[in-house]
Amino acid sequence: MYIPEDVQAEELGAEARQELRGLPKTLADEVARNLVMIGRTVDEDPELAYKYAKVALRLASRVAAVREAAGIAAYMAGAYAEALSELRAARRMTGSSEHWAVMADCERGLGRPERALQMAGADEVKELDKAAQIELRIVAAGARRDLDQLDAAVVTLQVPELNSASTNPWVARLRFAYADALAAVGRDDEARDWFGRAAEADTTGETGAAERVAELDGLDFTDALDPDAEDDEDADGSADSEDEAEDEVAEVEAEVAAEDEVADAASSDVVADDESAVEKD
Repeated sequence: MYIPEDVQAEELGAEARQELRGLPKTLADEVARNLVMIGRTVDEDPELAYKYAKVALRLASRVAAVREAAGIAAYMAGAYAEALSELRAARRMTGSSEHWAVMADCERGLGRPERALQMAGADEVKELDKAAQIELRIVAAGARRDLDQLDAAVVTLQVPELNSASTNPWVARLRFAYADALAAVGRDDEARDWFGRAAEADTTGETGAAERVAELDGLDFTDALDPDAEDDEDADGSADSEDEAEDEVAEVEAEVAAEDEVADAASSDVVADDESAVEKD
């Protein structure tokens, strides 16, 4: 796999670099650079990130940080079975349940919502920090919806943290999930309110809550930070301008054609008069 020359092993986090110290220096650096590439690409191109993860796995499959990174990359790429396998391996190595919510969501992705719900009620949940617990609750609500238990999904998300003043990303995600669950049971007014509150907490636009508010209000939403949206507007504007220009050209051509017909008719009359005059002479 191609790795740009500017990618350095030192970019990897200190904790992960520590795990690689048991490897030969050259091998450790190569693994580290692949892990850095996973971090660089996983959000924009998860399938590419997963390819880098596979390289790292071939080089150092006994390193927990590698199994963890491979699991997250696989999850983001939609390879849920592989993700679950790698994250389970990482958990056996470290004893940490940090990615318990992701593992539960993998079960959902594999069509096993009942297992996701079992994980949501397991003892491991007590080991999770607040952000991971909220993510697991969101996964559990999704599992309820997979089972067509829409009202239960709403109840699952009715927690005090909905009103949290925290600026952590999980606040926006929780509010969005709750709003979406409300919309699914037809409680549109409440859903609109919570989508609005999610948008207020979502400073990066990750959830798309503002778009849902606009959708419920019957408005067209344009993300000012999305260059593609601006390009689309420019393209539409250009298309309209081109259409207008073509219409103007067509009108001018029609006018010219009409004038030519008049001129031709006048010319024909002159020729006819001349011929009549010659005949009389």
